[in-house]
Amino acid sequence: MITAFISVRFLDILDILLVALLLYQIYNLIRGTTAINIFIGIFTLYLLWLVVKALNMDLLSSILGQVIGVGVIALIIVFQQEIRRFLLIISTRYITKRRFSFEKMFSFGEKKEKIVSIDSIVNACSNMSAFKTGALIAICKKSDLLSFIRTGDMLNADTSSRLLESIFFKNSPLHDGAVIIKNDKIAAARCILPTTERIDLPPQFGMRHRAALGISEKTDAVVILVSEETGAISYAKEESIETNIGPNRLRQILEKEFSLD
Repeated sequence: MITAFISVRFLDILDILLVALLLYQIYNLIRGTTAINIFIGIFTLYLLWLVVKALNMDLLSSILGQVIGVGVIALIIVFQQEIRRFLLIISTRYITKRRFSFEKMFSFGEKKEKIVSIDSIVNACSNMSAFKTGALIAICKKSDLLSFIRTGDMLNADTSSRLLESIFFKNSPLHDGAVIIKNDKIAAARCILPTTERIDLPPQFGMRHRAALGISEKTDAVVILVSEETGAISYAKEESIETNIGPNRLRQILEKEFSLD
């Protein structure tokens, strides 16, 4: 009687695909950062433990096993920011993007409030780009950015192009830092945003670019920046940045991100 040497079930294939997806997401989180070197070191240590265990080297295997066992706590500490970003990705990309929501279920056909004044933002960025006025604007989506709003000066003003241009005017006391827009209101100005720890960024990226990527890594905010050196408009979201976009492209992005459909 001949029996199959390897039996592959559907659940085995699903298991492999899920592990591949997990490893891919981990790679996306740590690529370009110093964390990838730590990950390689830990993975190498784990492979060494497997080899030592296979060779029945009991003493060394026991020591490495204890180190790996306790190392789980160390991993949580070392990769705290990456774990936070990973959980955010799960929440924003795979859960909160679902079409069903209780707000939709109980809206009873009520008119939805406008999320953001696209015309005001596009006109302001276009004018600031023409005069090479540096600007950094973060627009809330699911994340309310409350902890970052509290670092700045509270405004709670209607979004308008003239107000945005006035805030980022070089002699304005509010121009240094970021503006955060929430529910079509300029919630605060002069806000402090976290900077990215990535080391693979182009040398021409300044602190505005690093702050735009930093907040996009930790939240689902849409970030727009205007370079003070070149006047170029850039857009950052979900750890990626698109540079040197024009007003028309910016309008397309905002209409797509904040569509009321």
